[in-house]
Amino acid sequence: MNALLQLLAKSGLLMKDFDYHLLRAAMVVIFAWFGYDKWFQSEITALAPLITHGPLIFWTIPLLGIHGTAILLGTAEWTFGSLLLLGFWNKKLGVLGALGSIATFISTLTILPFVPDGWDAGAGGFPAMAMNAAFLLKDLVLLVVSVYLLREDVIRALGLPRER
Repeated sequence: MNALLQLLAKSGLLMKDFDYHLLRAAMVVIFAWFGYDKWFQSEITALAPLITHGPLIFWTIPLLGIHGTAILLGTAEWTFGSLLLLGFWNKKLGVLGALGSIATFISTLTILPFVPDGWDAGAGGFPAMAMNAAFLLKDLVLLVVSVYLLREDVIRALGLPRER
């Protein structure tokens, strides 16, 4: 076990800010990909049942239609991803990206209790999730990553010492 630990220590895993940069890069990729998907009718049509049941975003489809909702969500995701990317160089822009990311994942997590057929009846219903609800649970981790990036960017933008 000690040999494994020493190997991991020499691998770059302990490099200063490795986790911070890795998480930021992952979030940029996620927002780029999610934003790209929203430009296709099939994606937004598949998401429409979730969106219409979301207490924070239900209004988008009646107000903007399917196509307008796709544009809004795709543009928001690309904007937040771009701000997170720019956060590598400008922490204040990173703060804006992290705030947008937090809003995104809070919004999607609020859908979870209201997902149509989201609770697996064959397994007794709540808390057994069906796949259409379980797929939203990933947003809990993405929300936590967003909060971490926000914290780090605020600390760095203000030049404060980092406490761990």
